[in-house]
Amino acid sequence: MKQHIPNTITSFNLFSGCIGVVLAFEGQLINAGYAIIIAAIFDFLDGMAARLLKVNSPVGKELDSLADMISFGFLPSVIVFMMLETNPAIEYGGSWIKYSAFLLAVFSALRLAKFNLDSRQTSIFIGLPTPACALFILSLPHIALSKDPIISAYVQHPVILLALILALSFLLVAEIPLMSLKFKDLQLRTNLHRYILLLVSVILLFLFQLTAIPFIIIFYLVLSLMQYNKLTQEL
Repeated sequence: MKQHIPNTITSFNLFSGCIGVVLAFEGQLINAGYAIIIAAIFDFLDGMAARLLKVNSPVGKELDSLADMISFGFLPSVIVFMMLETNPAIEYGGSWIKYSAFLLAVFSALRLAKFNLDSRQTSIFIGLPTPACALFILSLPHIALSKDPIISAYVQHPVILLALILALSFLLVAEIPLMSLKFKDLQLRTNLHRYILLLVSVILLFLFQLTAIPFIIIFYLVLSLMQYNKLTQEL
């Protein structure tokens, strides 16, 4: 029975993503974002369960990617699509712009397919992980609710959203080594950058809640680039 436990947890990840898609199409973008968070928790727990129970399997690996495709690929695309769909400014840029949101789903699929076949990504990531991309997207509706009308208008502007779509799509498949958050041990010397990221993330989330996520993702990218030579040697 224990070999089915991680797959069951993965299925909850997929279930959360499916519910999030429905909520997004209904216009409940904040709640759809919460579905991404719940899916991310299950995504973390299924890997932990597989390691603790020592029950890794090819089926579990494929199921995990399929669940991630919905929760961290398709669902974020729908959130951005609905932000564009309901934006009056889109009339000036052409209705085609809203369909560009699904580039996130396409490049997430490419990212996940590459990850399954790439033996280099055991201790580091190459390209932005799909959960990080999804977390970035879920923060956008929260930022759009900002009391500052300028910030709210900018984050919902079709050109800004299109630029974010293109930038995130590129990062998903870019040959850029990024640090993994998996701790092999708890030593400060070998995990200094991870501890810095966790500390900064906790402080920013405490101060700015979910609107802090884009800054955390950017900080994560900067920290990884600072370790470019070290991470490249691990490939």
